[in-house]
Formats: sequence, structure tokens, C-alpha cells
Amino acid sequence: MRDWIGEADGIGESEGTGESEGTGEDADPIGEEEQFLRDGLRLQRHWIYLLLIAIAMGSFFAKATHVRSNDSRTPFLSANDRSRWCNVASLVDYGTYEIDRVIRRKGWDSIDKVSHRGRDGEQHYYSSKPPILAYLLAWETYVVQKVTGKRLAKAPFYVGRTVIVITNGMLLLILFWVTWCALERWGRSDLGRAFVMAVVTFGTLLSTFAISINNHLPGAVATAVAMYLLLTIWYDGEEQWWRYMVAGFAAACAAACELPALSLLVGVMGALLIKSPKRTLIAALPPVALVVAAYFGTTYAAHESWRPPYMHRAEGEDWKGDNWYSYESTYWVDGKKGGFDVGEENIATYGFHVIAGHHGILSLTPVWLLSIVGAFQWLGRKRFAFFLAVAGLTSICLVFFICLRPLEDRNYGGSCCGFRWAFWLIPLWVYAMIPAADWFAGRRAGRVIMMCLLAVSVFSATYPLLNPWTHPWIWAYWKNLGWL
Repeated sequence: MRDWIGEADGIGESEGTGESEGTGEDADPIGEEEQFLRDGLRLQRHWIYLLLIAIAMGSFFAKATHVRSNDSRTPFLSANDRSRWCNVASLVDYGTYEIDRVIRRKGWDSIDKVSHRGRDGEQHYYSSKPPILAYLLAWETYVVQKVTGKRLAKAPFYVGRTVIVITNGMLLLILFWVTWCALERWGRSDLGRAFVMAVVTFGTLLSTFAISINNHLPGAVATAVAMYLLLTIWYDGEEQWWRYMVAGFAAACAAACELPALSLLVGVMGALLIKSPKRTLIAALPPVALVVAAYFGTTYAAHESWRPPYMHRAEGEDWKGDNWYSYESTYWVDGKKGGFDVGEENIATYGFHVIAGHHGILSLTPVWLLSIVGAFQWLGRKRFAFFLAVAGLTSICLVFFICLRPLEDRNYGGSCCGFRWAFWLIPLWVYAMIPAADWFAGRRAGRVIMMCLLAVSVFSATYPLLNPWTHPWIWAYWKNLGWL
């Protein structure tokens, strides 16, 4: 783990209360007594991290063991994750991506499906989600079935919950671990570091979504790993070959999970190429190529098309042509769609609610206000590249989803507890927050502000306790007031 944490680089600042000085090159020599004191403080800080992580994981396990659909037939909480589970079940039980037989099971059908001709020339139904995640989960489910003797078709609660606990539990632990490393490397105050760890463990909607199979949690974890390693290479000069390899792999995984994260992949590979063309081409590029091959390979295996399902929505055509969402009984046509799925006509209104309204990034999770402050502190400490990464990637994501998507896609992510299409950016906002947390932690008024922002964020993350595929509390409150 020391190889991951490395040496602090002075991004934070040591002032105020709760200080914990860094170990950068310019640090003054310290005596044995002071070193002993620092080691004691570091140990206490690590115990705080472990305490927060243990509580967070215990909470996750408890919620995961209570996951249950509204009809109490499955542990699948929405059309979105049912679509993925149908794909998994079809692969495990029948060895095909066609989900025709699976959706006949009571409680398994989903509106998130497409239809087109299969290899036999007949019409079949398929999950509308990119198949790479389902393919990986199918192998995991197969192993769980072999070990436990249970089958997903007959024991969906046992097998489904087991897969959720293993998959998302592992992802959460990776996220917490990488955050730990970032805090030890860039943080300066004990309170500031503990605050950021509290945000990651309890204050974001990633933990809320951990009880459901989705692409957002793995996308965010991949982003956390890729950006952390890139920063250690770019600023700290830690250019081991394995860092290039893992950074490239993680950035590619993020792009495979979240389409806008293609910008992250391009940025990471470009930065690595500038730092060391040799290491980039030899160590980073092959794992990227592997992920790309897996993504398009599984897509073609499922649909005999290199394009994922969401790119087959040609106007004026049906499932026989190039609109796989147009078929008998489809939900995705005018007159059948309801609620947010109709789309928000006014782009300005949509943008407001995405940023500061009922699905607002800042209104639901106001701790990100500290990230805005922290990003400028990074800039003030001559960390322009990271400031540009945070500002640029956030802007690209928001512009893409607010301004560039058609009407039917301006739906706030459907029925869910936040603007989920920006969740992959959460690790960037966490890293940006670190110097701001240190600065606010050193001031009495700052500490009050931090706690208030954290309280609201934790409330938003906890409100949809057992189902993240529900509307946020702000939307529900405004709805009750008659404002919506």
C-alpha cells in the first residue's frame, strides 16, 4: 500500500486546527519525539478511516440482504437492472443474449429492451444495455451457482443478492482504498481528511446505488483509479510501468461504462503519452485495446452489429430496420411514455434542475460546493492540469447531457435518486475537495459549514434507503407542495 500512497506533494495546506504535516521534499528535519507524535496521529487517522469504512460496508451488506422488488418476486429494483439481469440469466441458462424466454418469468420483464432479427432470421428481444457488463456478471453468476448449488432462475434472491454483495462490495472497497491513498498523499489536516472520507463513505449517491447492479458504480471506481494514478505520474514523477498499465486499463473501463468518459480516456492517454511515449505504447495501450475489443466483441456477439443498441434508433423505421426500440408493445413511443421519459422540452429548465433543482448535483449533494473551491485551490498551487481535468470533464459531461441530447433523453436519468449520468465524475470532485476540506477544517465557521453540507448530502444519499431507482427527496417535497 505504501507504493500506492507514496509521498505527499504539498497540494494541501497546514493551518488551523487538527494539523498533520506532510512529508514533502521541503519539510524541515524533525526529531524523534515529533516523529513519534506524527506516527501516533497517523495511526489514529487510519483508525478513523477504518471505522468509517466498516460502518459503510456493514450498512451496505444490511441493505443488500433486503433488496426486494415491489412485487416481491425478485431482488431487481427497476427496469434498468432487470434488463441487465435478464441478459445475465439468459447467458447462464441458455447461452444466448436473446432474452425471450427469461422475460416470460413473472417479475422479470423490463421496458429496457430492444428487438431485432436474430441469427435465425426471427424476431427476438435483447437487453438495451451494452452487453459487456452482463457478460462478466454471467461468469460470476455461473461460479456462484456452482459453489452454492442454487440457480438464479429458482433462487433469485439468494443468487442475485450474493452477486450484488460480491460485485458492488468489492467495488466499494476499491473506491474507499483509492480515496484513502489520495488523502494520505494530498491531505494535510486530520479533520479535513476524515471529512473527505466521510463524504465518500456516506455522502454520495454511489453508496445508494451499490444495492443495484448498474454501470455507474464501476464507472466511478474506474475513474477514481485512473485519475489517481495519472496524478501520481504527472505530478509526483512515479513512472513505474504498472502505473501506466493500470491507469490505461481503468480509463478504458470507465469509457466502457459511461459514454462521456471517452473524454477521460482520451485525456489520460494523451497525458501519459506526453509523459512517456514508450511506457504508454508498451504498458498502457495494450490493456486499452483489450477493453475496446471486449466491448465491441460482446456487442457484436449479442447483436451482430458493432454499434450498441442505443445507437439503433432511426426515425421512421421499426425493428425490422434500424430502430430497435420500435416493436409491438414497446414502451418507447409517444403516447406510451410517461413521467420524465417524455423529456423536458425547455433546455434551460432541464439544466437548472440537473445542477441545482430537484435532481440537482449541487442541491442534493451540496458538499460538491467545496469541490469548486478546492479546484481553484489546486489551480492556485500550480496544479493547472488537474484543474483543467475537473473543469473540462465536468463541462463536457453536462454539455453533452443537457445541450446535445434529443428530447427523449432529457429525462434526468429516468426514475432515480439523482442525475446518475454524472456519477462517474464523483471521484474527480472528491479529489478536488481535499485542499478545501483542509482549509475549512482550520476555521470554526468553516467546520460548521462543512458539517451542514455533509448532513444534507448524507440525507440525500440515505433518503432512497432500499431503492435508488426512486425520485429524490427534493422532487417529492416540491411535488407535495404542488410546485411540479
